[in-house]
Amino acid sequence: MALKVAIIGRPNVGKSTLFNRLVGRKVAIVHDKPGVTRDRRESPAKLRDMDLTVIDTAGFEYSKEDNLEKRMWQQTQKAIEDADVTLFLFDARDGLQPYDEYFAGLIRQSHKPVILLANKCEGKQQEDSIYEAYKLGLGQPIPFSAEHNLGMQDLYEALQEYYHKEKPEEDEDFFEPEDEEDSDKQKPIQLAIVGRPNVGKSTLVNALLEDERMLTGPEAGVTRDAITSEWSYKGRKINLVDTAGLRRQSRVADSLEKMAAASTKHAAFMAQVVVLVLDADAVLDKQDLTIARQVIDEGRALVIAVNKWDIANRKEALDRLNDRLQTSLAQVEGVPTVTISALKHENLDKLMSAVFKVYDRWNKRIPTAPLNQWFSDMIDNYPPPLGKNKRRIKLRYITQAKTRPPAFYIFSSNPEGLPESYLRYLTKKLRECFDLWGIPLRMTVRKTGNPYATEK
Repeated sequence: MALKVAIIGRPNVGKSTLFNRLVGRKVAIVHDKPGVTRDRRESPAKLRDMDLTVIDTAGFEYSKEDNLEKRMWQQTQKAIEDADVTLFLFDARDGLQPYDEYFAGLIRQSHKPVILLANKCEGKQQEDSIYEAYKLGLGQPIPFSAEHNLGMQDLYEALQEYYHKEKPEEDEDFFEPEDEEDSDKQKPIQLAIVGRPNVGKSTLVNALLEDERMLTGPEAGVTRDAITSEWSYKGRKINLVDTAGLRRQSRVADSLEKMAAASTKHAAFMAQVVVLVLDADAVLDKQDLTIARQVIDEGRALVIAVNKWDIANRKEALDRLNDRLQTSLAQVEGVPTVTISALKHENLDKLMSAVFKVYDRWNKRIPTAPLNQWFSDMIDNYPPPLGKNKRRIKLRYITQAKTRPPAFYIFSSNPEGLPESYLRYLTKKLRECFDLWGIPLRMTVRKTGNPYATEK
């Protein structure tokens, strides 16, 4: 069983750097600016033979008011409660700060096991800070450098005291191997929630999880990083990803916001289904359309969720949405749209039903025989036009090359002469006949030789 480890400390002491080091890849955004991390983030990790679940947390900043800093501290408290052991980091270069001592007092009250790490110990200049750390009352500090991978052996030995590896139970009963299709259904769906700042993405994630997992508030741009939560809905496993809001590229000047935008785009392009959250009072503006087109161009399945529906001018919003879909997203007909209220938990079942439906279409494979029968009927109903040499273009057959998204190859003796309008006709009819609405389709014409020719 994995040991759950929370990484805690004041801002800019290297918590996210250590998190990335343990996870083995750059998952969390790391920046010189203090307070980059706001939400708590969990990820599986491995330290030699130890299985860990590592929790990255926001830096502690004391506040009595009901503001962003207080909500960040509440998220950190939840991480400490959930953890088996906490790693308390302080910056050995800067020495102990008042916040370190105040934070240490709070940690002692939690009665959780604590390992004290004197981070950024790349040289001997930090020895005085290490000795000074004894007054925190958290035990012996470990000289450490997350950035330079120093002190990992000492951390490993310290964690071993709390790690109890379970031996796998041997099952002597005979079992049949899983069917490939059943095994594929057991794999989690990668579901990313994207949209402009302050449209309610984190509120939607919390509503789906039925937990205050993500930091929310009236401030725009609260989420800065893509945070993945493992979730199960009606027996189907889902990796639910909350992302930072995407503004117009011309308005993004800060390097931190550029990193947040890159993290969001990576999460969206690696997802299988993307839910684009819109504000009902500003449905599908220019930035929303840009995000939608990027998702479609990457071949992801798209669902549109119109949030804040409980306070919207419904008729005006629906008219605007339908008009924008027809004129600006005509290349993907039938994109599912669901009106929701994340704050009041309204229509969330409809949203997830749309997600599952579009995911199944995105994975759909059409057998060759009915596909070519359909292809023959389409050509008979509407033959392809004459080519450049005034000879009719012969389309021989069609095959599905892959899924995710469905891609099809049409084989022809003269592929260059087939106009785009005819491909659009075939694509539209393919959607109608095989229920492939709302997902990107790839249709490519390839040249084929004489099928009766024999090799010499």
